[in-house]
Amino acid sequence: MGRQATGAVHVVRVRSRHVAKSGEAREYESRLLRRSFRKPDGKVGNETLANLSALPDAALDAVEAVLKGKTLIEAGAAVRIGRSRGHGHVALVHAAAHQLGLPGLLGPACRERDLACAVVISRVVAPKTKLATLAWWDDVTLGPDLGISDVPRDQVYAAMDWLLERQDDIEASLARRHLRSGGIAMFDLSSSWVEGTHCELAARGYSRDGKKGREQIEYGLLTDPEGRPVAIRVFPGNTADPTAFTEAVQTVRGKFGLDDLVMVGDRGMITSARIRALEEAGGLSWITCLRGPAIRKLMADDGPLQLSLFDQQDLAEITSPDLPGERLIACRNPLLAAERARKREDLLAATEKLLAEVREQAAAGRISGKDKIGVRAGRVVNKYKVAKHLILDIGEDRLSWSRDQAAIDAEAALDGIYVIRTPLPAATLDAPGTVTAYKNLSRVERDFRSIKADDLDLRPIHHWLGDRVRAHVLICMLAAYITWHLRKTLAPLTYTDEHPPAQASPVLPARRSAHAATKAAAHTSADGQILRSFRSLLDHLASLTRTTITIGDATFDKISDPTPAQRRAFDLIKAPIPLALTTT
Repeated sequence: MGRQATGAVHVVRVRSRHVAKSGEAREYESRLLRRSFRKPDGKVGNETLANLSALPDAALDAVEAVLKGKTLIEAGAAVRIGRSRGHGHVALVHAAAHQLGLPGLLGPACRERDLACAVVISRVVAPKTKLATLAWWDDVTLGPDLGISDVPRDQVYAAMDWLLERQDDIEASLARRHLRSGGIAMFDLSSSWVEGTHCELAARGYSRDGKKGREQIEYGLLTDPEGRPVAIRVFPGNTADPTAFTEAVQTVRGKFGLDDLVMVGDRGMITSARIRALEEAGGLSWITCLRGPAIRKLMADDGPLQLSLFDQQDLAEITSPDLPGERLIACRNPLLAAERARKREDLLAATEKLLAEVREQAAAGRISGKDKIGVRAGRVVNKYKVAKHLILDIGEDRLSWSRDQAAIDAEAALDGIYVIRTPLPAATLDAPGTVTAYKNLSRVERDFRSIKADDLDLRPIHHWLGDRVRAHVLICMLAAYITWHLRKTLAPLTYTDEHPPAQASPVLPARRSAHAATKAAAHTSADGQILRSFRSLLDHLASLTRTTITIGDATFDKISDPTPAQRRAFDLIKAPIPLALTTT
């Protein structure tokens, strides 16, 4: 009867056992080349084509590999290792950005959106100047995968211009995500210096970076109560805080459509004039803090604020006829009071040491004349801002001084004391909740640290066109939005406190959890992973590379084996490690 071949040729290893007359057992292995076929009755039969038992093991393994469809080459003869590119860091941030809906947030699909998205991701991964970023794209998989390795500089600038035109829509979408009617929003202002002399927005103003004598820009950041960036506005470098707050209010009302919101700002931001404007417009409420002179007025002449209020607790609610319709919540932080007293004493001691040098110079005749000695002494007492606490006695050839103890005691009485003011009724937000809402401004300060120094390097500003500066700051804000979520998600691999404890008192500083203290002491996570800072973790992810390999006529890409920390990072964001990035 005829046979129907199936074409399945394979190697079979048959083991047999033989016992000799001496009782010795011997085992044999036969290696047979067989072909499978199907019989007319449907059953499968096997036909032995050859006995391969005499072949060396390596030759037999090669025959098996070829029969299984593998291509064999001489080791090292036809393997070529091509270019390796950093992959893990851009892949993780790219995946996180897509999970947060960044492409859809930026606008409709187009070339400009792809470039803008790449610029934002690049700002998170490796903050550089735009020209340096263009060169860096081809060093990582972001460039070839998104088709932007050789993109001209002008296209990137055009994408920045396109992004700026969509700023209002982007921020409105973020406001819908994270702000709600009747909820809380926080606003604060910061500044960064400018390189060059032709920036349209650059001006001299109060530098929060300590760059005296340098022109700067200012920018106000609006966040939700958790500190997620929602909107940002850029101002000339000499803009006053209240002016910036006015624009933030207009943005919230006019562009976000939120007329019932609580705005939280510091004492320099929400001034009495701004409060009157808010009251006249109606709708928005506010939480801020009194300035020092207003606090002294509350304490003077047996006023409503007396130190005896803090005998039993560190928080007391008072009222004042000078501020009708407002709740005043007086707080005393004993730890802050002790720190301010220590700092004041240190500054006074440092100033007196410098004054002693001036006194010796005057006594030795190296400085003569009342005017010259006064100028030198004035420079010394102003160095640490303690002139108000010292009384100088200057002669033609002498200098002496004494401490103004009354002024010191008056300032010390306010150490650790601050008074929060708000028109919100207690039924809407109780006193501890109001204090907590104001102290949450520290989260905006944390965002500024992330934007300016820790993560995103917004400063210094190199652009000189006003709109390019605004686009640059917007890119940094969007990168901060991604970074905020990544820091939270990747907390198990960093020193971030994953489970901060509830505060015993809203007045006292936040405490770390025992778990965070253990991590900081051991420098390892609960599962034995080495802890890193957020930036160091991204650097570690960069060592997860993708390499182009050529074997014979076949060329393919392969990712290096991930370390446990790299694999864990992708597990935390609930994303697989991709071979390639996509724009979808």
